[in-house]
Amino acid sequence: MALYSDKVMDHFQNPRNVGKIEDAQNVGIGEVGNAKCGDIMKMYLKVEDGIVTDCKFNTFGCGSAIATSSMATELIMGKSLDEAMELSNKAVVEALDGLPTHKIHCSVLAEEAVKAAVKDYYDKNGIAYDPEKFAQVHDCEHCAD
Repeated sequence: MALYSDKVMDHFQNPRNVGKIEDAQNVGIGEVGNAKCGDIMKMYLKVEDGIVTDCKFNTFGCGSAIATSSMATELIMGKSLDEAMELSNKAVVEALDGLPTHKIHCSVLAEEAVKAAVKDYYDKNGIAYDPEKFAQVHDCEHCAD
């Protein structure tokens, strides 16, 4: 059995939505990282009428970090902010047809990057929210907080 699925390899070798979005007025930016593995993800969400109309990312990290960032952007594009907030690391892993256990933390970072970008959008636009919805989800046994 191969260590990485065909979908992981495709999103690593041909990542979707790489880059950044400049229009700061309607953009939320979230940056997260894991000190243990050195991965850093920066996620940009352009929002119009509560819908993610564009999503880009920049990731410094391993192939799994790049693949999970790429997949996360595809999963939330066109979704409402509430739907984007529901994105879980498990959904990212499933969409990629799995990840090796020691790389699950990359999907956790992708989930956290999306949530951080939504929070930034809310903060910039004075939109009230429940802070508990934005708590870090680092529950991965392979990660160190």
